Amino acid sequence: MPRFIEDYGLIGDGQTTALVDRSGSIDWLCWPRFDSDACFAALLGTSAHGRWKVAPSTSYRCIHRRYQANTLVLETELETSSGSIRLVDFMPVHDGACAVVRVIQGLRGKVQVRSELDLRFDYGSLRPALEVQGERAVAFVGPDLVVLHSPTLLRREGSIVMAELEIKEGEQVDFCLRYGLSTADPPPPLGAKSSLSATQQYWRSWIEQFRIKTKWQEAVRRSLLTLKAMIFRPSGGIIAAPTTSLPEAMAGDMNWDYRYCWLRDATFTLSALLDAGYHEEAKSFRDWLLRAAGGEPDKMRIMYRVDGSRRLEEWVASWLPGFNWAEPVRIGNAAASQFQLDVYGELVDSVSAAAKAGISPSEREIALITSMVEHVERVWDLPDHGLWELRGKPRHYTYSKVSAWAAVDRFARRQDLHSQSDQGQIDRMRALRDRMHREICDRAFDPSLGTFVAFYGSDKVDASLLNLPLVGFLPVTDARICKTVATIERELVHDGYVHRWGPRHEAREAAFLACSGWLADCQLMQGRRGEAERTFGRLLDAANDLGLLSEEYDVRAERLAGNFPQALSHIALVRTALRFGEQASNRGEGHEAMA
Repeated sequence: MPRFIEDYGLIGDGQTTALVDRSGSIDWLCWPRFDSDACFAALLGTSAHGRWKVAPSTSYRCIHRRYQANTLVLETELETSSGSIRLVDFMPVHDGACAVVRVIQGLRGKVQVRSELDLRFDYGSLRPALEVQGERAVAFVGPDLVVLHSPTLLRREGSIVMAELEIKEGEQVDFCLRYGLSTADPPPPLGAKSSLSATQQYWRSWIEQFRIKTKWQEAVRRSLLTLKAMIFRPSGGIIAAPTTSLPEAMAGDMNWDYRYCWLRDATFTLSALLDAGYHEEAKSFRDWLLRAAGGEPDKMRIMYRVDGSRRLEEWVASWLPGFNWAEPVRIGNAAASQFQLDVYGELVDSVSAAAKAGISPSEREIALITSMVEHVERVWDLPDHGLWELRGKPRHYTYSKVSAWAAVDRFARRQDLHSQSDQGQIDRMRALRDRMHREICDRAFDPSLGTFVAFYGSDKVDASLLNLPLVGFLPVTDARICKTVATIERELVHDGYVHRWGPRHEAREAAFLACSGWLADCQLMQGRRGEAERTFGRLLDAANDLGLLSEEYDVRAERLAGNFPQALSHIALVRTALRFGEQASNRGEGHEAMA
């Protein structure tokens, strides 16, 4: 049977996450970090590639699921002919926990429940050694060890650890699965009651810091919690998504590994968190960035592992058939070595936004920004792979050039960013900024079309151009911007959703959800509030019943597509919702209009 991305919910502990489907099966878990090997990989294959299913042993259906209010604690209610149960899934959030706790609560009648644990390390390819004794099962291979603590006797059936028990109304039992090192003793069980209380408190105390009122309060809070779950607590690094190879298009091979920290996505996340009032995360990411950059900013990569390390060699897990048989399943990401010019502008812009929010840049941060802008001065006129990370020939992408311009512009404008520079350097950067602006307006604008184009020499628009007014390159009321936005609406929008490129009927992939947020931003800035609300409403409509968004949305099939949940989609939701209330920082606000 085909599966659907929207059937999954997310639980996490700030170091990794797990995906739980509505049938009670955990089909994806990388332990102990977001970018570690998966020990449950059924998401990209079959149950034989690793999962943990807790569900009634007879025919049943999911009647309801939800997150406990303002938490990442997931509840799933399952019903049989004899009764119903509630499955409460969470990952305790405290140092050293590395655990998944599953609590079964009897709601009505009595239900026979079965737990089936099938651990497969190395992305589903490797069965561990297994020791089952009484109410404990220990699995280990290489450096990894996982122990299951059960409320009832366990037995082994091949590679599967089984448990069966009857749950009556009012009863409650819990399972605890913990990760450890194979060279150490198996970690003991965690108390379910105390762990649940601490986990609830962690998420609720964090989200209570968000006090801005919006028309879409629940959607914004859920997006913020989802973004928080994708921040690696030990380092402050922010991942793009916790999955790999969920397909952007079922007929193609656009399957990529997103379990890493893209500088672009992380800086966008940072801006959204700053707008929402979260400064601690901004400081943590700043420290992560300084560590990742080291002493040679010109050698910065566009993405890193969550700890700041650089090696992300791409390879194919050939034994995995892929989500709904969409191959290949890629591990690692070759785009890490691409030259993407836009990253520098987004980084400098995020530092500028943090400074506006009262987070003054450190001396080392100023030195990093200065070196970065000097690097932009040397490379801004080179072709790159662009915002969309296309793996073909590098081109002079318009948004990349504009973002490079933004890096120089912010540096030249903000005294706190160029405080280590002499007047000669500042004057040189101001002159460079003006020269860049003139070239972009000359080479990226097509007078016959009346629009900016995707790259120099192109005759097509793409959705990245929606960012031009958002970064302050030109006012949103400029005739060139107005025509560009109108052309994107005409050529790239289908049923309220924006495709990255087109025309839309030629697009191989689904609509890119973040682009709907960008379009709504532009419409709102143009004074078209009603149209902006309709565009934003379509973005909200794409979320699953738990409020989670993937990277893309298949308009024809009405299904989520791409890696899930996707930080960039949730960032767009937060920033656009806040913009309606004039709470979002406009990256271009206050910038002088330039001819």
